[in-house]
Amino acid sequence: MSAERSSEPEPTGNLRPTPPGSIAAWALVGLVGGWLLHRGSDRFGMTPPIVSWLQPLALFLVALVLGGAAWATWRAVHVRRERLPSHQALNRLALARACLYVGALAAGGYLGYAVSWLGVDAQLAEQRLVRSFVAAGCGVLVVVAGHLLERACRVPKRPGDDTPGAAPA
Repeated sequence: MSAERSSEPEPTGNLRPTPPGSIAAWALVGLVGGWLLHRGSDRFGMTPPIVSWLQPLALFLVALVLGGAAWATWRAVHVRRERLPSHQALNRLALARACLYVGALAAGGYLGYAVSWLGVDAQLAEQRLVRSFVAAGCGVLVVVAGHLLERACRVPKRPGDDTPGAAPA
């Protein structure tokens, strides 16, 4: 009876990598939102937000954790040829995709906010500009690390498996 349970059918399915166009769309939404944040706060008489070093640091730490997870996943799946449990692989893939979108949104948002400060002669304008550019760069690192984790989740094609889509993303 236990032999029947251990001989489960091989899972089938096909996932595609996250399209670059959707990542670019989220970055564009962030870019416009970051630019409007500065313009809107000026228009309504509010003080534009100050970017501290904590925001880029948090994004950088997220990128480091994702990069570590991508490296560990790559080594397990592609180097040691281990098979991850389904729930673990799906959790890592979901994390990678979520971080791709959120990282693109954050990178675009900080870049838009930084661009809105170009040529502005105001108190703390240079500080906001520099810190926003650094945060945008850290957002890009989150996108790169998320992409690496997504690629690490790909199951390598088995020898002799000629079915299309045998190596899901």
